[in-house]
Order: sequence, then structure tokens, then C-alpha cells
Amino acid sequence: MKVDLTGKTALVTGASRGIGEAIARRLAESGAHVLCAARTKARVAEVAAAISNSGFRATGVVLDITGPDVRERVKALLAEQPIDILVNNAGITEDDLFIRMKPEAWNDVIRTNLDSAFHITQEVVKKMIRARWGRVINISSVVGLMGNAGQTNYAASKAALIGFTKALALEIGSRNVTVNAVAPGFIATAMTDMMTAEAREALENRIALKRLGTPDDVAWSVAFLASEQAGYITGTVLNVSGGLYT
Repeated sequence: MKVDLTGKTALVTGASRGIGEAIARRLAESGAHVLCAARTKARVAEVAAAISNSGFRATGVVLDITGPDVRERVKALLAEQPIDILVNNAGITEDDLFIRMKPEAWNDVIRTNLDSAFHITQEVVKKMIRARWGRVINISSVVGLMGNAGQTNYAASKAALIGFTKALALEIGSRNVTVNAVAPGFIATAMTDMMTAEAREALENRIALKRLGTPDDVAWSVAFLASEQAGYITGTVLNVSGGLYT
């Protein structure tokens, strides 16, 4: 199945590295003009340039998703072009056991992972509703489904993002705007590359497919949900965890 997003514009937050960068590249390769958003100007410019140099369309956008002017920045982007596909991907972790967790760690994670999706999505869907076409894809986590010790703040933010997804899907589905979530499992990143061989093997043994996921595994799922072929799918959570959680 070929995903064709020609003529669409996608905004991907947290696109400077990892899963976000892979999503931006996949959407661009599928024909979309991708706005690669993150707070680091040099890095998003580098990602956008790499995509453009490969023959696809991408623009680097500086966007601090927790900044006081995030709504104004999104409005400015919308004034320049419609955003047909929104991928709320940016997120952070500040792990600790619950009894030791500082309020700042709780608030930082909730503000970044959940509040930002509220502010950005509310601005973007207004125009999607008027256009009667849109795709909102929220990157949650398998941790939001099954929990994980030491991550009460992260699990809470990602579980809440799933609830947000389901409720919003019911509100705007009649306007031909779909809202879905992707819940990645353990994905190979620079952090997992630092694990010992024993620790990595133990982690992989918890997964039915016996391997960590790749950023591209997540990106392919996002591209499908952004496509016309997924037009009758909304309010769902796509579990991309290799069978870690079933």
C-alpha cells in the first residue's frame, strides 16, 4: 500500500531527533510538506535540509511547545499555510520513584507531554474543521496503557493523551477530522544504545518479537493514520510495541 500525502502540510513537533525525525521524513517521502518543529533552531534546520536534499519538502520551524507564546506561534504558521496533519510527538521523561518525585518533575512532564497537545491542537483543529478534512495523531506510549515503575508522571501524561484522543475524536468526527494515538513500546534510541548487552537482552526478552522497535516502525504507523486509507479510523490507539503489551 502506497501512502500518498501529496498536497498536504504536516506539522510534527519534536522533529529534531529520534521518532519525531523519522516521522517527519516518512511523511515527506509520502508527499507532504513537513514543518519540522522543535525548540533548537540549528537542529530542525539540519533535519529539514536533509529531507529537502533528498528531494522532498520540509521546513524547519522553531517552536517551544511549553512557551507562553506557543499559541501565537501556531497561529502564525496557520496564517502562512493550512496544517492538514498534526503530529503531537514532542515529549520528555523525568523519572523517579513516586515517593521521591519532586512536584517540578511532575509539572514539567505534564506541561510538556499533555498541556502542549491541548494548546497546539486547539488552534490547528479550528481550521481543519472549517476545511472538513484533517488528521491529528498523538504519540502516546505503551507506558500509558500498562504503566511502568518509576514513571508515574510520564504514564499519567501518556494515559491522559489517550483519553484526550478518544474524547476529541467524538467531538470532531462529523467534520471529517480523525484523531488517533500511536503507543510505541521500547524503541531503539541513543539511550538504549548505552545499555549493557545483558540489560538489552533482558529487555528484548519481554517483547514478543524479541527486538526493540525502530523509529521507522512508529513512522510507518503515523503515515498510515495520516492517509486517506485510514479515513474510517478515529478514536483508536495503535499499539506499536512488538507484543510487549497485548
